[in-house]
Amino acid sequence: MSRFFHSSDSSSDSSSGEEELYKSDAESSSGDESEESSEEESEESSEEGSEESSSDEEDGETGLNRFLKDKEESEEESSDEEGKITIVKSQKDKRYDELEATIRLIENAEKINDWAVISSEFDKLNRMIPNLIKQNDGKVPKVYVKAIADLETTMLETIEKQKVSPKKMNAINTRGLNAVRQKVKKNNKDYAKDVEAYREDKDGFMEETEVEQIVQPTRKPKRTPLNVAEDMVAGADDSGFTMVGAGGRAVQFTPESILKHLRTIVEARGKKNTDRTEQIRVMEKLLEVAVNDYQRIRVLLTVISTRFDLTSGAGNHMPVDQWKLAEQDFGNLLTILETNRDIVVIEGAEEWEDDDKQPVFVEGELFKIPGSMVSFIERLDDELTRSLQHIDPHTAEYVERLADEGALYNNIVRALLYVEVLKNNPKLEASQDSINRVVMRRLEHVYFKPSQVVIMLEDNCWKAIPAELDSKITPRGESSDTAALVRTLCTYLFSNSEGIIRARAMLCQIYFLALHDQYYKARDMMLMSHLQEGINNFDVNTQILYNRTLVQVGLCAFRAGLVWESQTALQEICGSNRQKELLAQGLQLQRYSQISPEQERLERQRQLPFHLHINLELLECVYLTCSMLLEIPLLAQLGSSPEIRKRIISKTFRRLLEYYERQIFTGPPENTRDHVMQASKALAAGEWKRSSELINAIKIWDLMPQSAKIKASLAEQIQQEGLRTYLFTYAPYYDTLSVSTIASMFELSEKNVAAVISRMISHEELRAALDQVTGTIIFRKGVEISRLQSLAITLSDKASMLIESNEKVLEQRTGNRTNQPRGRGQGKGRGGGGDRGGDRN
Repeated sequence: MSRFFHSSDSSSDSSSGEEELYKSDAESSSGDESEESSEEESEESSEEGSEESSSDEEDGETGLNRFLKDKEESEEESSDEEGKITIVKSQKDKRYDELEATIRLIENAEKINDWAVISSEFDKLNRMIPNLIKQNDGKVPKVYVKAIADLETTMLETIEKQKVSPKKMNAINTRGLNAVRQKVKKNNKDYAKDVEAYREDKDGFMEETEVEQIVQPTRKPKRTPLNVAEDMVAGADDSGFTMVGAGGRAVQFTPESILKHLRTIVEARGKKNTDRTEQIRVMEKLLEVAVNDYQRIRVLLTVISTRFDLTSGAGNHMPVDQWKLAEQDFGNLLTILETNRDIVVIEGAEEWEDDDKQPVFVEGELFKIPGSMVSFIERLDDELTRSLQHIDPHTAEYVERLADEGALYNNIVRALLYVEVLKNNPKLEASQDSINRVVMRRLEHVYFKPSQVVIMLEDNCWKAIPAELDSKITPRGESSDTAALVRTLCTYLFSNSEGIIRARAMLCQIYFLALHDQYYKARDMMLMSHLQEGINNFDVNTQILYNRTLVQVGLCAFRAGLVWESQTALQEICGSNRQKELLAQGLQLQRYSQISPEQERLERQRQLPFHLHINLELLECVYLTCSMLLEIPLLAQLGSSPEIRKRIISKTFRRLLEYYERQIFTGPPENTRDHVMQASKALAAGEWKRSSELINAIKIWDLMPQSAKIKASLAEQIQQEGLRTYLFTYAPYYDTLSVSTIASMFELSEKNVAAVISRMISHEELRAALDQVTGTIIFRKGVEISRLQSLAITLSDKASMLIESNEKVLEQRTGNRTNQPRGRGQGKGRGGGGDRGGDRN
């Protein structure tokens, strides 16, 4: 009944009355008749309201106000009704709103580290998803994928912080965190592809893709205007469909419009929502209609760059099919440039600006096109390496992908020949750096391979290159001598480069020499280069190459039978227990490491492909074997001569040996480390035959060339070290000892025994004399120290260490020590001088 009454405030009250009428009609609508009647009544009520309002102004409170309890309350209610807006939402929108609200609660709980709330809200979130997937045509909502991916990242970061930080969460939060970890691990398996796609390209994944359907015009073809200058794409293809451009106009490609199309593509490069695949298809059409070498070169330069743009982010690798197409395009580009010498692609050239006409070529003059052939070959090499990093090396796919290295090597050599031509042309100002970069890429594909593989690679390469092309740096005939090839490439870089390229060339040559068992040459080059002094100033990749070279030199020394040299070279890498990380063969995360996700991503990018790896098990076996042959006699010497200051050759070996000695029961050896440790215990006990059997039983020796020769050399060295260990251990109990007896015990010739004993005497390791007439060893008894003297020596050593530590603290506080007067313990050199304990009389 309220619609028949109106207050004195005509406009507001009438409008509110009409709104109420509209609501009541909407709720109780019963067809078209009710709508018409409501409109008639509203018109009548408005007329009556205008008449009553005039009478109300005269009589005071009349009309609707007479039936209200309070006039002010009615006015407030009417104003509230005006401010309310009723929004009607579908069931689908309500579910999405509820999903977003739950995600906001999870995000807020992440900020305050409330994992109990996150656990409950995560369960609620997963209960909503089945209905949302159904109403979304079977697709998972992108908001949900983003939420679970971010939650997993936050959860992993929190767990890492808990391992590092001493602060502990309360019991409720801990239970919640553990529950979330189990739920996320189980739940995210079902959405692994979506989560991976989101992490690869977050912005691109969250963008809503709208598919627009292009309606073909029904007009006759003769009425459709053709505008070559405005449209981007070409006419009908083989399937009968016509590709259209802006405005729905179909055009035909012509040689005159190629430069305009290329200009449009280049201007769109790097912009958001650019369809690069469509651009590549357009340029493939342009390449078909190109009529001269200039147009083909321009199209190929642009299409190769566009194919590289398909890779988004440094963590992704280029698709294999696109890489092969880019490699083919690069080969075609080289073919054109090798045929037409009047056109050159060089860095720093001026670009042709006039797209309406083709440039005019003058015979005998070079036409320069801006571009970088070296950058293309480097990008192809990097993309192949990145692809090999992401492929499982134990599958056939890795072998198939590795076969593409041959085609890449061919293009590297051809690019080197082309860059040489540019450098030798006096009309061009070609950069020397371009040649150095290509030579370095070629060297990096050769230095780690055996000679037989390099010879095959070079033969296949030169067969694919036209016979009229040759290189001045590496002539065609040198492909049969791998050592000469590597030496030529390195010598060229030594003469024409500096800095990182020169250092890397030096390391590559040292690696090659060590790989081919030329230890003394490799050692001399390493010492003369002085790279070990400033390697920390180079980039990380060069440091990795230095570590690999050092390891290869150590393995070469071991194959040559030089135990001490091998252990010294391998000590820096193997003694740190970070072989994987230092050689870029895998991530070796420490227990309390504080590595960030960004640092971990960079470490993964630096990992070497599998075919470049050095066998870590073989490396550990060589290092432990060398340490055994050095440490066991040293331990025996220290046991019989306590006055000698204790020294340690390998802390890693000592720690492993102490661990094995603490074991109550030791079973048969199962791995390489067990074999070496049990062989060490047998050698220390004088059982040199048992030790030799255990060392030779290690199967990893079969991976080394000439394994039988290496095993025989190891058996002989174990015999000699067993003899030294025996003499160190039992020298205090003998006055004289026959050389023939020792020779029969260790199955060595008397000549070898005499040589070992003479060496020990000359190095003052053994207090004895060798009587060659009678063939006996005469031991000289030293002055036996008492218990008190032994304790005094120990006390003196500890006091010296204390003095040295105090001097270091004083040096840190006072700064420069050289300005202070030299006192006790301040010797020459770094850290306190020659005597560690100071100047002792």
